[in-house]
Amino acid sequence: MTESIPAPGRTLTETDRTRHRRLREQGSLDRTELDAVLAAGFVCHLGVTVDGTVRVVPTVYGSDGTTLYFHGSVASRSLVSSPGAEVCVTVTHVDGLVLARSVFEHGVNYRSAMIYGVPRPVTDDEEKLAGLRCLTEQCAPGQWDYARRPHRKELAATALLALSLDEASVKIRTGAPDDGDGPDAALGLWAGVLPLHTTWGAPTPDPALGTDLPVPPHIAARANTPAS
Repeated sequence: MTESIPAPGRTLTETDRTRHRRLREQGSLDRTELDAVLAAGFVCHLGVTVDGTVRVVPTVYGSDGTTLYFHGSVASRSLVSSPGAEVCVTVTHVDGLVLARSVFEHGVNYRSAMIYGVPRPVTDDEEKLAGLRCLTEQCAPGQWDYARRPHRKELAATALLALSLDEASVKIRTGAPDDGDGPDAALGLWAGVLPLHTTWGAPTPDPALGTDLPVPPHIAARANTPAS
């Protein structure tokens, strides 16, 4: 078990697993940085051992600031049947390619978070509804109040997991290549950053819809807006 180092205020608690050992200048212990990385997305990758094999499962998530809620059929079944299993959840956003003068100095501008811990199955119906609302609103704000909510049978068939954000690590890289003041600067080669931007496209209606159903305002408002 890792020994945590208490940290006050909005600083992340540092443990053996979250301590930044490589590229320490890209690491952050600012809790608001973790919140921002999680708020910018809705897909995470869950590292878990399933039937003796390590798997990394992509799934959607929602964060309420203290807890990460997520589900995924294969991983959920394994974790429900093997309580106490440690997992690692990662969230990554790519912001651009860092193209240097030498291949060795190439890199990526990114924001990432890793969360460690033992998730717990959410069995209480009230918390499960709150967790599913958190997850749904993370993906599409406004959709929870628009769509039909889960009924009791659907809740019983849904495996939802909750993971504390108490043990987390954040890394962020921004800026230009690092070889602008080195020997390679004399090569006369272009260097810089190729930014990556993702945006939502125009909503595509289900072919089964009638022609008189407009796109809900909360969906239409996201068209052509940044996705992260």
